[in-house]
Amino acid sequence: MGSLLKPAFPQIARRKRRFFRTILLEVFVALSATCFSAMAAESAADAAGAEDLAKQLSNPIASLISFPIQFNYDHHIGPAGDGERLTINVQPVIPFSLNENWNVISRTIVPIVSQGDIFPSSGNQFGLGDVVQSVFFSPSAPTSSGIIWGAGPVLLLPTATDDLLGTKKWGLGPTAVALRQQGPWTIGGLINHIWSVAGDDNRADISSTFIHYTTLFRS
Repeated sequence: MGSLLKPAFPQIARRKRRFFRTILLEVFVALSATCFSAMAAESAADAAGAEDLAKQLSNPIASLISFPIQFNYDHHIGPAGDGERLTINVQPVIPFSLNENWNVISRTIVPIVSQGDIFPSSGNQFGLGDVVQSVFFSPSAPTSSGIIWGAGPVLLLPTATDDLLGTKKWGLGPTAVALRQQGPWTIGGLINHIWSVAGDDNRADISSTFIHYTTLFRS
């Protein structure tokens, strides 16, 4: 009897090993499929989130705190055309919610300026220029046609650290922005006009219009 049962034990053991290998393989495949699905879902979510973030970053009045920095270089300026200027505009944008329908967006432009030979025998200057502060009142949702817009006051603050870097004038005026985002495209513009309302009487009055148009394509 013992000799008849003995050969059956290895066969039973092999069947058990095959059974457990099959179970482990199925568990591995199931876990791999689950992980792959989770990774794919996370990747899709990340892609959608990145696209939404890109749209908000290209919107100057989005409900998103941002800190854009802009570099501008001008040359052949001044009466003799010998001057040059490098300006770094630090432009923090901070939104506030008034209610479910309206937002207030603060947009500040802080210019850091390095310039030379702008005026005859003036030499070089480096420091802070005049700050421009804009406040936009904007609907929290686009219009039915997809237009995002905002409007409000703009202020000019005489914060320049050098007489040749600023106007020594206080200014006030209106500002507005409008744009439309469709697919990878963002098209729009910003406009303001500033009149001087106070400041140094020995400096020229200000009546200045600023227009900035934007066409962006996200690949």
